[in-house]
Amino acid sequence: MIDDNAAVSVDALRKAFQVPVREAGVAAAIKSLVHREHREVVAVHEVTFSIAPGEIVGFLGPNGAGKTTTLKMLSGLLHPTAGAVRVLGHEPWRRERDYLRRMTLVMGNRNQLQWDLPALDSFELTRAIYRLPEALFIAQRDELVDLLELGSLVNKPVRNLSLGERMKAEIANSLLHRPEILFLDEPTLGLDVPMQRRIRSFLADYNLRHGASIMLTTHYMADVEALCERVIVIHHGSILFDGPLSVLAQQFAGHKTLVVTLDEPADLSRYGEVVESSPTRTTLRIARDQTAAVTARLLSEFSVRDLTVEDPPIDDVIELAFASGTPT
Repeated sequence: MIDDNAAVSVDALRKAFQVPVREAGVAAAIKSLVHREHREVVAVHEVTFSIAPGEIVGFLGPNGAGKTTTLKMLSGLLHPTAGAVRVLGHEPWRRERDYLRRMTLVMGNRNQLQWDLPALDSFELTRAIYRLPEALFIAQRDELVDLLELGSLVNKPVRNLSLGERMKAEIANSLLHRPEILFLDEPTLGLDVPMQRRIRSFLADYNLRHGASIMLTTHYMADVEALCERVIVIHHGSILFDGPLSVLAQQFAGHKTLVVTLDEPADLSRYGEVVESSPTRTTLRIARDQTAAVTARLLSEFSVRDLTVEDPPIDDVIELAFASGTPT
């Protein structure tokens, strides 16, 4: 059911493509000229979720899971086969002017800037497209240039910018009209670690300043951990998980990691699976429901200098979720 109070509300969304198929060989090629056969490929199947105003949600899944197809439907680039969608009260595929002024789609592998011109010229084109008042445009442009640390880079032809510099300019160009909702498809793709951190910091700041809702797809789990309290995991076009990031490990990882440092060397293999070991420091993998008992035993039986209990890395948890393939 559609939630009119949500920034994004999706109910039983489905997208199927008709793909031509034929066998190899000349005969099959000639036959396909007069009688082409197709098969249906379902990219998104019965997807339902909602995103509150001002919420940042990670939209995770392996390649081919249906992430980009979903974002394209939410931004109005694709018409769904079935289901209902409302984004900011609009049906995206109607491409209404008021809706387009309130949203943006940033794709890390797509170039929106004019390749041979400085980014400033592309910014001017965006101003004309959105009919932004000059004073508002200049204020927003200067704010974005400052926040993204673009400086004099905006005066260089885009072709002369590095990948990270170009990505920052792409993001600035996409936010000049100050959208209320951001669909971000791999915005840190191919960037080095410092640049990823700067982009994440900027997105968090933009969310706080303007209360924008953000839906983020990424393969970099550091992006998710830094920005998203909630994640939606999609696999084979269906949702596997929708909930707090902190609950994801509980749902799909049946173990925790325990790192214990002792005053004296000891063999701790009887307490759990030894992942790493040195004379006095041991990393154990133990069943989640045994964590409290094992911790109590270690503290009572050994002279413990330090002990930490951690969930497995989020990358490992996501892989376990994909491997399970069972929606929750």
